[in-house]
Amino acid sequence: MGARVSTDRSWAWLVVAFAVQACTPGTAPKPEVPEPVPVLLPPAPPFNADSAYAFVAQQVAFGPRVPGTPAHAACGDWIVARLKASGASVTEQRGTVTAFNGNPLPLRNIIGSWRPGARERILLLAHYDTRPFADKDEERRNEPILGANDGGSGVGILLEIARHLGTATDTALLGVDLLFTDVEDYGEPTGAMTMESNSIATWALGSQYWAKNPHVAGYTARFGVLLDMCGAKDARFYQESISMQYAPQVVRKLWRTAAALGHGGRFVAETRHFVGTDDHLPINELLRIPTADIIEYHEATGAFHPSWHTHDDDMDVIDRATLHAVGSTVMEVLWKER
Repeated sequence: MGARVSTDRSWAWLVVAFAVQACTPGTAPKPEVPEPVPVLLPPAPPFNADSAYAFVAQQVAFGPRVPGTPAHAACGDWIVARLKASGASVTEQRGTVTAFNGNPLPLRNIIGSWRPGARERILLLAHYDTRPFADKDEERRNEPILGANDGGSGVGILLEIARHLGTATDTALLGVDLLFTDVEDYGEPTGAMTMESNSIATWALGSQYWAKNPHVAGYTARFGVLLDMCGAKDARFYQESISMQYAPQVVRKLWRTAAALGHGGRFVAETRHFVGTDDHLPINELLRIPTADIIEYHEATGAFHPSWHTHDDDMDVIDRATLHAVGSTVMEVLWKER
């Protein structure tokens, strides 16, 4: 009988304990929290590859855009006019730089800005000058090239993006700066664009100048995107190693966006080391703005497109589908930043 009484008391204490626990305010059922409603951002405008192609063709129509020549000046004037027509606040940065051979060269960087008072900014850039000699060609090596892909393609894409920025009504877009750099392609011919060469510092003189003397004191941006050789047929874009060193998060953002838009076959998620220097390097090193380079890697050459620094770099190289893949990717990233 004694054991049975003890068991009854144990059950009694358990009942009391549960009752006390049930009355404790801290254990009251929590109200259900509704799931957050996702914010649907406005879609990016459709990128018009025909328009970008026409912008490339117009540059080529000027002829080789070698710094210090009438064709170069005319192209610069045209870029300024296009930016102003797209509602940009335009800044021209002029100066003098020294070429690999010691000769002075006139420099003209062009910057188009939208919402210049916005603190949060995105930087997009491309060079508009062309190679003064065809040092990778077998013929006419001392003559300048047309630079449809190397120079023209990146500028054509940026000018098409500028056209949409001029009509954008989304007030949540960040501030945007389009930087058209000069004297990028006047580097030393022999051994250029290789990490073993001592001529690396003779390239990208315009972006070096701008990074040391930005058009706005204390300039900074959330990130930057460089477009270089973005227009050749069947071009594939690997994750360039300097970009992965300084701006891996920007690279991943771009490549994920490209895949989501159906361009994953062109934007290959593999790293390749094939650029000795480019306009993004001084911006990464001097201004600490994480800047990624979208630039073609060609499997057959193990570096750039076969037309690189030859007279074959003309409008026959340019492909609307490639311009669309790159331009729509950059626009989608631009329009989704908040």
